[in-house]
Order: sequence, then structure tokens, then C-alpha cells
Amino acid sequence: MEITVEAWRQADHHQVGRFETYRTEVTPEMSLLEVLDLLNEQLVADGIDPIAFDSDCREGICGACGITVNGRPHGPVPNTPSCLQHLNRFPELTHFRLEPLRANAFPVVRDLVVDRSALDRVIEAGGHVAVNAGQAADADAELIDHDTAETALDFAACIGCGACVAACPNGAAHLFAGAKLAHLSTLTYGAQERGRRARAIAGQLDHDFGPCSTFGECAQVCPADIDLSAVAAVNREALRVSFRRRST
Repeated sequence: MEITVEAWRQADHHQVGRFETYRTEVTPEMSLLEVLDLLNEQLVADGIDPIAFDSDCREGICGACGITVNGRPHGPVPNTPSCLQHLNRFPELTHFRLEPLRANAFPVVRDLVVDRSALDRVIEAGGHVAVNAGQAADADAELIDHDTAETALDFAACIGCGACVAACPNGAAHLFAGAKLAHLSTLTYGAQERGRRARAIAGQLDHDFGPCSTFGECAQVCPADIDLSAVAAVNREALRVSFRRRST
């Protein structure tokens, strides 16, 4: 079948971008990234620069492939990364408007590629734990019940794609940061950094991202299906530090 692709072309964040329209023949089983692969082959054959976009594993694990499709981060299918958005899931669509993840914190590098290092700075600020650098501890040295471990793993599933930031009208990263805080505060490891971690991550959020919109658009596009309770973890952890300070 033939589809129309409107792709955002921009040399770098200093240049003015524009949409360019292409038509190409595809098959229903193709993913959005495979459509871009095919289109780029045609562009190169015609002597035109290919469309730059990020991808890596193409298995929905790495978080590298985020693009905006018809105004929705990742694509029409909820909670699914761009690499797993296949045309047969939305057969009624024949026109695709592809652009980068739109957020002030994500400057455009080229075409559909954005700089998501603002998310890395959140992790650098507080997404770590201190452990003894000696002999490996026994697996049962710190007992964690099954439900607690499962809850921590659910929050740890975040792949850092940045779709939650692009979906939020305020460009907030509370779902991403809250997943890190909820994951690490649930476990016994890293408990001694809990307060410092909350302050550092909250401060980094204020520096690079906007305030939470409270609309919940982030959870609708998250490929890892992170629960909205992660958003509440940001304020909860910050308030915990404040109250503990007052009581001491």
C-alpha cells in the first residue's frame, strides 16, 4: 500500500526546521522504523540526505527510538514504543506526520533526533546507591518479600525514552524521576541516601523540566506502563525529607 510521510527535517538546533513530504510503498507488517529505513533507502538512491532518527535494539527495551507520530509520542498505539508500532495495528492511517519528541528539555540534534541528556542529569543527581566494595554479599543477606520486590521491579522497568516528557504540556519528567525514586525507596539498598537523593532529583527536575500538569498524559504513552503513582513519589519523597528535618 502507498502511504504519505511528512517528516521533520532540521540540520541542527540552530537552524529552522521544516516538514518535507514523501510517498512510499509499504507492507502492513512493517513498523514505523522500518518505514523510515525503506524511505531512507529511496532518499539515498535519489541523492537526498536520509532522515536522521534514533534506534538500537528495536525490541522495546533500549528507549532510543522515540519519535512523535501524528502529534502523539511513539505513535497511535498506547504504551508502545515507536519500534513496535506496526502499520497493521492502525490500518486506517495512510498519512504520517513524523517529528521529534517535542520538549524544551530536548533540543533537536538533527531531524527526528533529540538530545535527552537532561534525563541523564536526573540519574546523575540521585539515581545511585552506595554499597560496600568488598566481597559479594550473600543473596539472602537482605531479605525482601515478594510483593516489595515486584513493586520495585515495576518502577525499575522505565526505559528512559522521554515520551512522558513530550506528552506533558508542561514538559515535566515526574513519571521518569518518580519511577527512580519509587524504585530505590522501596528497597533496603540505598536507604542511607534516600533523603539526599530526593532533594537532588527534585532540584534537577526544577532546573531542566516543567511542573507536573496532573493530567496523566505521561502514563498513556509510557512503553513500560509505569503507574501514575510514580508521579506522587516525587512530592512524597521531597516532603518526607522536609518533615524529617523539622522533627530533628
